[in-house]
Amino acid sequence: MTLDQFRHVADRMLDPFVSLSTKLGVTPDAISTLAFVVAAAAGGAYYLAGDAALWYFGGAVLVALNGWLDILDGAVAREMGTDSKAGDLLDHVLDRYADIVIVAGLAAGIDRYGIGLAAVTGVLMTSYLGTQSQAVGLDRVYGGMLGRADRLALIGIVTAIAAFVDVTLAGFGLVGVLLIVFAVVGHVTALQRFWGAWRALS
Repeated sequence: MTLDQFRHVADRMLDPFVSLSTKLGVTPDAISTLAFVVAAAAGGAYYLAGDAALWYFGGAVLVALNGWLDILDGAVAREMGTDSKAGDLLDHVLDRYADIVIVAGLAAGIDRYGIGLAAVTGVLMTSYLGTQSQAVGLDRVYGGMLGRADRLALIGIVTAIAAFVDVTLAGFGLVGVLLIVFAVVGHVTALQRFWGAWRALS
């Protein structure tokens, strides 16, 4: 399961926004930075949702915007011919911090810090293995059970539902279950990527 394979479709849908961004002179780095700010706001909304569930809906909207901006920055860089290793580095660093603040916000909002730690390490190891494969001479890996696009989609969908529906499964609410999924599937995805790279190098 990975939505990254449909990135080319999203790129075509973004064409009007890419054109507007280039006309306004908005740089890819500025878009990457804005994406992180939006992610931080989402994390804050999820933290507040522990006291008022409607904040989950606001967080879901912000997560969707973060994902959209994350695609837009690369598309603008290619259109402007300014894609570079420095820009790629900035984008990845900000994406990882965005992952941290979103997952931390979700965990803090429901007081589940242990599960939050397991979830965020699964998320970070998934991303690390994707780029580490490239660092050792292979292609960057986006596949596996749960890529970043999949995580953002799940967060948006689940938290939008949690804003209006109170469901408990085995003692955990929807957000708690989501964090458990990230903890388990994130590490499984990381191991999938490791195994694929290991076989390719061997």
